[in-house]
Amino acid sequence: MIGLCLMLAAGVNIVRLDLPDGRFGLRWVHSIEKVEWQEDWRADGTGLSLTLARIKGSGAGMEPPEGARLRDGWYEWRPGVPPLPRLILGRSDAVADHVLCIGGDCRPLWAYIAGTNPVTLEPCHAP
Repeated sequence: MIGLCLMLAAGVNIVRLDLPDGRFGLRWVHSIEKVEWQEDWRADGTGLSLTLARIKGSGAGMEPPEGARLRDGWYEWRPGVPPLPRLILGRSDAVADHVLCIGGDCRPLWAYIAGTNPVTLEPCHAP
């Protein structure tokens, strides 16, 4: 079964989370515009693939791309980016932490790894 490994910058595997269907979501609020972002991701043998992105509004530096559709107050689009081997999420005391959603269960990253150091997400397999 594919999982999602959360690590600190040093590469230490802190947490391994099972992804029964290979999918997870990320949510956060833009630090300046205070607008919510949501992303749907898929983990597999090729890496982490961003499958859908949503913004609750728009603002400086966060305009929805061409082709985005407005649905229920959210601009939604399918980014055309290749899979990433890993995703590094910056953190700060000045803004709320990223929220990680797996199977409808959404928790802030600090629920898995305390502090404000960046967290790296990578696909990983069951031991």
